[in-house]
Amino acid sequence: MVLIVDDIQANIIALKKTLELHNIDVDTAESGEEALKKILKTDYCLIIMDVQMPGLDGFEVVKILSGNKRTKDIPVIFLSALNIEKKYIFKGYETGAVEYITKPVDSDLLILKVKTFIKLYEQQRELKATKDLLSKEIKIRKEAQDNLEIKIAERTKELVQKNEELELRNHELQQFSWVVSHDLNEPIRKIQIFIKIIKDLYLKADEKGVDYVDRTIKSAERMQTLITDLLAYSRLSSQVKPETTDLNIVLQEVLSDFDYLIERKNAVIKTTELPIVSSIPSQMRQVFQNLIGNALKFSGAVSEPKIEITSEIIAEKDFDSPVDSNGKFCRITVKDNGIGFDEIYLDRIFIIFQSLNDRQTYEGTGIGLAIAKKIIDKHNGLITAKSKPGEGASFIIILPSI
Repeated sequence: MVLIVDDIQANIIALKKTLELHNIDVDTAESGEEALKKILKTDYCLIIMDVQMPGLDGFEVVKILSGNKRTKDIPVIFLSALNIEKKYIFKGYETGAVEYITKPVDSDLLILKVKTFIKLYEQQRELKATKDLLSKEIKIRKEAQDNLEIKIAERTKELVQKNEELELRNHELQQFSWVVSHDLNEPIRKIQIFIKIIKDLYLKADEKGVDYVDRTIKSAERMQTLITDLLAYSRLSSQVKPETTDLNIVLQEVLSDFDYLIERKNAVIKTTELPIVSSIPSQMRQVFQNLIGNALKFSGAVSEPKIEITSEIIAEKDFDSPVDSNGKFCRITVKDNGIGFDEIYLDRIFIIFQSLNDRQTYEGTGIGLAIAKKIIDKHNGLITAKSKPGEGASFIIILPSI
């Protein structure tokens, strides 16, 4: 809205009609005092003001507006028929006016200037609104960042404390597992010794008694294996520094341990060149022992169990990653032609104490694959399996390569 200030009613009417013809909203005031009152209550985008008026003249009104924070940016055009000398024009600009027009006025030029100043005022308002919005956004973000930094610091401190507590508890748990392992193994060993003595000395002629004793011995052996496996699982929590490991050497040591079982089952083992990785050798040995041991154990009724251990360098840490000789990961596959399993149970096989098979037929504790997964996870790797019942299984391992 434009405010016209003039003490002569006829001038106001003429100028108002000219502006309204161009769809410009207009308000009027007939004195400097009235103009100030209206300006303090209403936001105007432009003021067209006569210079010479009774009471407060135009110069005095503009000077007052210039000193007020709220009104100092409102553009003012002086319009005068009497004060047309240069000294008055200079004074008009010095007081803060944006234009000084002398009468008679070219209405087209006046309308052009009025529209220009209205547009500039609107742009300034938009810029100010944008600036205020940005300032508010910056303030909000700064507060959020400050709060986030405080929360991060608090959370970091909390995590450090929790980590220290966890390390202490892990240490205590390892000590406890060692003690429990010893304390449990000792009575089991004695049970095995005394049961065998009873069998040899007193039950040779009693077939039913011998059967009961053999069952007891097997149960004791299963308990001993369970304790050994639990101890191995608990040891995985300890911090051990990795070292450069040739997996070919590790694999050959494992196959050497299985020499007797491989020969007895008439198994065929095929291997390709395995990579060198950064690992804890004893733990990688456990992984191969569990996978190859399972392949031999679950060979089923096949006359010639076949186990293939292959490796390839791949581009990414992904089971389906393409082969890439310059890749930073290796994919190791242990494949057999045994009884296999249904993949709907894939999530279960890597959970401790989970077994998919009858433990009377296939002895085991259900810990081996859980140990393998925990070891691979600790080595920043992945492990999964693919299988179908009766068609064997393939265990796939992804590890960072050197």
